[in-house]
Amino acid sequence: MEQANILVVDDEPDIRELVSEILEDEGYQVMVAEDGAAARTAFARKTPDLVLLDIWMPDVDGITLLKEWSAGGEPDCPVVIMSGHGTVETAVEATRLGAQDFIQKPVSLARLLSVVSQALESRQLPEKPASRTTPPVVSEPIGSSALMQVLRKKAEQAAQHDSPVLITGEPGSGRETLARFIHKRSNRSGEFVILDPCDVNTETLRALMRGKEAGQSDDQSATERIRECSLFIPELQDIPADSMKVINQVLESDHYLHEGGNNKLPSDCRVIASGSTDLIDRSQQDSVLQQLYYKLNVLPMQLPPLRERKDDIPELVRFFAEWFPNHENLPYRPFSVSAQNRLRNHSWPGNLRELGNLVRRLLILGGEGEVTVDDVENALRENPCSSAAAGPQHPKFFNLPLREAREQFEREYLAFKLRETGGSVGKLAEVVGMERTHLYRKLRALGIDPKTAARKEKNT
Repeated sequence: MEQANILVVDDEPDIRELVSEILEDEGYQVMVAEDGAAARTAFARKTPDLVLLDIWMPDVDGITLLKEWSAGGEPDCPVVIMSGHGTVETAVEATRLGAQDFIQKPVSLARLLSVVSQALESRQLPEKPASRTTPPVVSEPIGSSALMQVLRKKAEQAAQHDSPVLITGEPGSGRETLARFIHKRSNRSGEFVILDPCDVNTETLRALMRGKEAGQSDDQSATERIRECSLFIPELQDIPADSMKVINQVLESDHYLHEGGNNKLPSDCRVIASGSTDLIDRSQQDSVLQQLYYKLNVLPMQLPPLRERKDDIPELVRFFAEWFPNHENLPYRPFSVSAQNRLRNHSWPGNLRELGNLVRRLLILGGEGEVTVDDVENALRENPCSSAAAGPQHPKFFNLPLREAREQFEREYLAFKLRETGGSVGKLAEVVGMERTHLYRKLRALGIDPKTAARKEKNT
C-alpha cells in the first residue's frame, strides 16, 4: 500500500529537518516548505494526505493558508497546526477553523506520531450515516499519555474482531468513549447503540441482538440503524436478570431462541459491556451475573481514573473548551498554563465527567479573557465533588512554594514532637536525630517556643 504523503510547513530549518526525519523513519513520504509561498506551490502541485502547518511565518501566516484551503468547507486533507508556547490560543482557534489538531513545540516524538496517525485515520475511515434523532455526543479524546497509548493500541486490536469486550472503570472515567472508539475503528457498518439499563426488556434486547428495531416483524428487512451495530451495555451489574439470561444465551451460540418459538435466530451485533471496578466481586454474589461476566471477559480492558493519567488533562481541557462553544454557544476562553497545572493537581473523584462540568461552569460563569488559576480555585471550592467525596486530601502547605512548604512542614512536625516529649528539647533532639544546638536554632528560626508547645499539649 502506498505510504501517506505529508507536507511539513515551517520557517525553522531545525524543525523541518527534525519532523521530516521522524516521519521518514516511520515510512511516510515527506515534502517540506519553508514559507507560505512554497506551501501554496507544493499544495497546488499535489494535494498531500496531511499538512503539518506552522502558524507564524515571514510571508503568510498559517491561519491565512488554512482559510484558503478551507474556502469550500473542509480542507481537502487534514491539517495539523504546529505552534510554540506563545501561540497555543491561536492554535486552538485554528482548530475551530478546520484544523484537525495541533502540536505544541518543542515537538514531542510520541505526540507527533500519535496526532499524525489519528489525522490520517480520520481521512481513511468512511463516513457513517448520522442518526437524525441522535443529539450531538460529547465524545472526548481517549488521551495521549503513555498509559492511554497502551490502552488505545489494545482497543484498536479489539476493534478488528467481533469478540465481546468488557470495560471496567470508575464512574465518569470514559468507558462509553472507549467503547465508541472501538466501534468507530471496527468494520461494522451499523450504529453504536446504547442499552438503557433503566428501560430494557427482553423484547427490546432480542430485537437489538437480531439487528432489528423493537416491534419489527420477522419478514421486514432490518433497519440500517441497527444492522451490524455495536451494542453497548453501560452498567452491566444493573441490568435485569432476564436480560442477562438473553445475553448469556446469545453469547453461548451466536443465536437466540425467539420467545414462544423453537427457531434459532442469528445474532447481528457485537457486545461491548462496561461495569464498575468491583464488578468481579459483585459477580461472586450473583450466579447469573457471574456467568455473564466470564462470557464477556474475552477482551478485558481496565480504564484508569483521571487522577492516574494527569498528562491527559491539558488535552481534555482543550477539547471541552472548544466543544462547548461550538455545540452550546458558550463563550470561548483559553486556559492559562497555571490554570491547567492546577487542574492537573486535582484528584478528580468524578473523573472526566467532573472535568467537563467544571469547564462548562467556567465558560458560563466566567468573564472575558483567559481562565486563571484563581478562577479554577474558586470553581473547585464550590464543587461538592471536591470535598469529602474527593478521597484523601493533601495538606494545605502542598499548594505553597517548596521553601515555604518545607518550613510549614518542619514547624508542624517539630511542634507535634515537642508536645509528645513534654517540651523537652533534649528528648526532642534524640527523637528527630538532630544535634541540640542546631535544633535550638531551627526552633528559633521557625518561631517555636518549647514551653508554649508543651502547655498546648496539657490544655488539649
